[in-house]
Amino acid sequence: MDQGGPTRPARPAPRHALAELLDPATYRAAAYVLLSVPAGTLVAALLTAAVLVGVLSLPVLIGALFLIGALWLVAALGDAQRALMGVLGVRFARPAHALRPGGLLGWLGATLGDPATYRTLLFHVIQLPLGLICWVVLAALLAAVVLGLGAPIWLMDKSVPLVWNEWTLEPGPVAVAGLMLTGAGALIVTAGVVNLMGRMWTRLGAALLARDPAEAARREVIALRRAAGRVALGDDLPATLRDLTTQARAASTADAVALVAPDGTLRALDAGFGPPDLAALSGPLTRPPAPGEASLTPLSGGAALAALPVTLPASAGADGGTLRALYAPGTRPGADELAFLLSIADHAGTALHATQLIERAGARAGEQERARLARELHDSVAQALYGITLGAKTARATLERDPDRTRQSLEYTIRLAEGGVSEMKALLFSLRPDALEEGGLIAALTQHAHALEARHGLTVHADLREEPALSPDAQAAAYRVAQEALHNTVKHARAGQVWLSVTQDATHVTLSVRDDGRGFDVNAQGRGTLGQRSMRERAAGAGGTLEVLSDPGQGTRVTLTLPATRPEVSA
Repeated sequence: MDQGGPTRPARPAPRHALAELLDPATYRAAAYVLLSVPAGTLVAALLTAAVLVGVLSLPVLIGALFLIGALWLVAALGDAQRALMGVLGVRFARPAHALRPGGLLGWLGATLGDPATYRTLLFHVIQLPLGLICWVVLAALLAAVVLGLGAPIWLMDKSVPLVWNEWTLEPGPVAVAGLMLTGAGALIVTAGVVNLMGRMWTRLGAALLARDPAEAARREVIALRRAAGRVALGDDLPATLRDLTTQARAASTADAVALVAPDGTLRALDAGFGPPDLAALSGPLTRPPAPGEASLTPLSGGAALAALPVTLPASAGADGGTLRALYAPGTRPGADELAFLLSIADHAGTALHATQLIERAGARAGEQERARLARELHDSVAQALYGITLGAKTARATLERDPDRTRQSLEYTIRLAEGGVSEMKALLFSLRPDALEEGGLIAALTQHAHALEARHGLTVHADLREEPALSPDAQAAAYRVAQEALHNTVKHARAGQVWLSVTQDATHVTLSVRDDGRGFDVNAQGRGTLGQRSMRERAAGAGGTLEVLSDPGQGTRVTLTLPATRPEVSA
C-alpha cells in the first residue's frame, strides 16, 4: 500500500511459452482493454457535454452550476474508474473520512485544491485515445492469428485461386503448416502483449487514480490505536483477537485476515462479506515467517498469502502462532502494509501474553501477583501504545507529497495515540493492589469511568461525591464488583449510557451500576453467570449483599450494599 495508493499486481516470471496464454491475468487484462474504449467514450461524452453546456450557458449564470456539476463528475467518474480497475485486480486504499470545510464553497475549494482531482481528470482524458491504440494493436495481432490458424481453410480452397502477377500460386502442406505455426506464434505474442497492456493500465491507474496518500497512513494509525485500546482492556481474549483481525482487514487491502495458533487452528477470522478460504488461512505453512519478518507465498490462481509471526516474550516460553492475510489474485501488499500487519501481530502477542499473566494471577489469587501483573502490562502494552505515537510521527515525516495537509490529518491521530498512553496509565492504576490505598474508592472508580468512556465511547454518568466509610476489604470488594458490572455492560449489554453512583447513610454504603442496554431475563439465568457469582461472593465476603435487576430491553441495574464502618471516637 504505497502512499495510500493501490497495491500493484506482481506475478512470477513465466515458466514456459504458454504461461502467458494460460495466465488468468491475461483474460482480466483483455476484459479491461475491451471495456476501456466504451468506458472512455462514456466518460468523455459526459464531461464534454457538461463543460460545453456550462460554458455556453455561463452568461445566464446557470452555466456555473453545470461547471460545478462537471467538477463533481470528475470525482464521481473517478470512483467508477477505480471500480473498473478491479477487473485487473487493482485494489485502492479504502477512503478514510477526513474533515473538510462545510458548504458548497468549502467543497469547491477542497476539490480544486486536491491534486487527486487533476490526476483523475488526466486519466479521464487519456483513457479513450490510449484504449483506441490498444484496440488497433490487438486487432492487427488477432488478424494475424486468424489468418495463420485459418490457413487450411482459405489456402486449400481451390475455388479461390491465389494469383500473384501472372503466376497462380498453389501452396502445399508445408506452406500451410508454416502459416499455422506463424498464427500460433502470433497467438502467444498476443497473450504477452495483452499482459503487457494490463501492466501498463495497472501502473497508470496506480499513478493517477490513487486517493490522498495520507489516507492509508491515517487509517492504519487509527486502526492501531483502536487495537491498542482493545488490548489494554484485556478482558476477553477471543473478542480481542476478533477485533484485531477486523482492524487489520479494514485498514489493509487483504480480502481476509486470520490469527492462527501454532498447531494451525484458527483463533480469529475476519473475511469481510466473502466466503473465506479456510484451507489457505489455516493449517501448516510451506514458508513460515522468520522472527520479526513477513513471508509472502503465491497461491494457485494468482492469490497470495502473507504470514507474520505473533511474538511472545521469551519469559512466556511459548509460540504465539501467526497472523495470516489472504490477498486476491493479482494483489500484493506493499512494505508499509506488511509493517502495519506486523504491528497488529505484535498486539495479538501482547494480548496473548497479558491473558497468560491474568490467568496466572487468578490462579495464585494474591495481591503480590497483581502488582507483578501491572508491571508486566506496563512493559508490554504501554510500550505498544508508545510505539503507535512513534509510528504516526514517522508516517508524518515520510509522506512528502503534501506535507502540510498530511501533517494536519495526522496530528489528531498522534494526539489520540498519546492519549492512549494516558488511558493505559489509568488501567495500570486500577490493576495495582495499592490503588485503593493511594487514591481511595472514589478516585479509583473515577479513573475507571474515564478509561471506559475513552476506549468504548460509552457515556458514563458518575455520581461520586465523598469517600465512603468502608474497611479496606470492603473497598476492594466494591471496586471489583463495579469493575465486573461495567465489564459486563461493555461485553454484553450493547449500552450507550451507564450510571455509576456511590451513596451512604448512617449504616450502609450503596454502590449502583445501571445501563440502558438490552438487558436479560434474570429468572432464566438463575443465580447468573460466572461473573455474577463472583460479584455475589465478593459481596458476601465483605458482609454485604448484591442485587441484580434486569428485563429484556429494559437495561440492567447492579446494586451492592455494604455495611459502613463506624467512625473512631477519640478518648
